[in-house]
Amino acid sequence: MTTETDVALAVPPAYVQRSPAYFALRRFLANRAAVGGGIVLLILILAAIFAPLLSKSDPTAQAFLKDSLAFPSAEHWFGVDDLGRDFFTRILYGARVSLTIGFAAAAFSVLIGVPLGALAGYFGGKTDWFIMRLIELFSVVPPLLGAMLLGALTGGGFVTIIAVAALFGWVGVCLLVRAQVSAFREKEFVRAAQALGASPWYIIRRHLIPNSVSPIIVGFVLSIPLAMMLEAGLSFLGIGVPPPTPSWGQMINVGMNFVFFYWHMALFPTAALAITVLATTLFGDGLRDALDPTQKGR
Repeated sequence: MTTETDVALAVPPAYVQRSPAYFALRRFLANRAAVGGGIVLLILILAAIFAPLLSKSDPTAQAFLKDSLAFPSAEHWFGVDDLGRDFFTRILYGARVSLTIGFAAAAFSVLIGVPLGALAGYFGGKTDWFIMRLIELFSVVPPLLGAMLLGALTGGGFVTIIAVAALFGWVGVCLLVRAQVSAFREKEFVRAAQALGASPWYIIRRHLIPNSVSPIIVGFVLSIPLAMMLEAGLSFLGIGVPPPTPSWGQMINVGMNFVFFYWHMALFPTAALAITVLATTLFGDGLRDALDPTQKGR
């Protein structure tokens, strides 16, 4: 007598039903660059979180004045800066600043871009026209130029940098969500909800935005390196994170004064910023390809 278990075991593996998440994860893991970027990003996040455990030095204390501008050694892995501060410690705490600003700005970009993109994609017409003109306005103004203006007026600082990065970072998220919602608004489940008398706001909140999670995640991740680069640029110009708080852009600015004699002053913060931005970008690109609904499960 054949049981249900026997029938299930007889089904070839090729016919086993797989979820879209399974194929997305499979595509992501097949992308070595994206996996590598994700691992590097995870290491950087953990290093920033556990910075006090990785280095006992105070990032702002001038505890090594006698070793000022010392080159990398067993005692000071990244050397000492011109004010007698351990450079490895400042790189670690600088990661906290850059990643915090990057993630906070990306979160606010999503909070602005998702509702506007959903409204433009669902209603179309005048609503879409107005939001697209708003996007064009923010696309024309160079982010660094606008950030410099606002930073000079407000004196810079964490809140200003996050606000400026979000102000210019929501555009990409908005366009991604708009395209997704535009593609879904003619689907059967949206038509059924409309026929049942559901309001546009209910349809957007309960149907369209949940089905746009993939571009929202991608937009969030890809907004992080843009905010980090903006923070580094402002700090490099002296209107970003105020000293003595460690910032990679600020450290690069100081290091440029010693670049021909004390190479470590400019090399390590530049490398840290470049590696973080590259890792985050590769991870975001990998997520975008993996979550692309046009990809076929293989």
